[in-house]
Amino acid sequence: MPIFPTRPLRIEPYFGHRSRSRLVLSARALRVGDAKFEEQTGLAAIGTMLGQFISHEVKGVDVTLIVEGEDGPSLSHTAQSDSEGFVHFDVPLDPEWDLPEFPAWEIAQLHWNTEDGPRQVDAHILAPGMDGRLAVISDIDDTIIETGITGGIGSVAKNWKRVFARMPGQRAIVPGADTFYNELGDAAKADGLKLAKEQMPATRRPFFYVSSSPWNLFAYLVAFQRMRGLPLGPIKLRDWGLNRETFGKSSHGSHKTDAIFEILEMYPDMKFALIGDDTQGDFPAFASVVKEFPDQIAAVFMRTVSEEKFSAEEEASITAIRDTGIPLWMGDDYATGLEFLRANGFTPSGETQQIVKAVEGVVVDEASDPAAAQSAEAAQD
Repeated sequence: MPIFPTRPLRIEPYFGHRSRSRLVLSARALRVGDAKFEEQTGLAAIGTMLGQFISHEVKGVDVTLIVEGEDGPSLSHTAQSDSEGFVHFDVPLDPEWDLPEFPAWEIAQLHWNTEDGPRQVDAHILAPGMDGRLAVISDIDDTIIETGITGGIGSVAKNWKRVFARMPGQRAIVPGADTFYNELGDAAKADGLKLAKEQMPATRRPFFYVSSSPWNLFAYLVAFQRMRGLPLGPIKLRDWGLNRETFGKSSHGSHKTDAIFEILEMYPDMKFALIGDDTQGDFPAFASVVKEFPDQIAAVFMRTVSEEKFSAEEEASITAIRDTGIPLWMGDDYATGLEFLRANGFTPSGETQQIVKAVEGVVVDEASDPAAAQSAEAAQD
């Protein structure tokens, strides 16, 4: 029986992306109210978070994706929501579509019918620029947002308040992540680009995010990124339940490996910097990526935050990455990453020199300035 049978049917679009020859976009058919993430505390915050998970997914809804341009190509494609409410578009572009000069968020529309008539909503699709040679694929949890969850159900119980009872504006960003990401994305140059009124700003170097968080948290994570001034990009999330498989490191790594493979296969002419942490299977995932796509990986950055010793699998993954000759930085303080980059000399074609500039603007995280970390944590309690 539907939990919210009287709520209107709506389609929640996720961020899509395209190349010259392919467009990928997902959405979800739901009967649930719009998410509102203004600052809340106590039971109100918990209620808001529960509302992100207690939703009625609607199967069998026909959704039409329409892309129109003033003089450019147009597209119309219809797909149907599955048993979990998901609608997936993976559309070949034939003839091929040109890419913009610089990365840009393009706007499409999703159309569907309800009991009250036809409805539509805008969807955003990231198109990398023609001159792009370097992009970024980043983890989210404990890479840009502090969770304290290091791969076990026990750590989830210990940090439940941080994860399930705080609004995006109350969550702590990993210290220095905003500076690092915006410098790496060359956001300053992007600020000077002219945008249509309805367009979102895109960084000069595109960002993609992969996370083992559920799709239910998409709006929450985007709200956090906006509030903290982080670059926006397509986010690859997944379905999960509250069980050991969900929170185990191997499960996290498998999802991320598959998601990263799909991104790299879609953009074979681009190089990528991978950014992650040691709490949720990123080492094995990144090692698999480096093995399969060595020519597309410019560097691997790994934030070390877990108190656990590296497993045998993680040790083997570290060795495998290093054996390729691809620069690997490991540390709990981004400032030490600068020393590593200088020692190893970053190429290719001068693009990755921007990563050196990025690290120069990063100063601290919990290990290098405990007082600052405690102050940030106190502010959100």
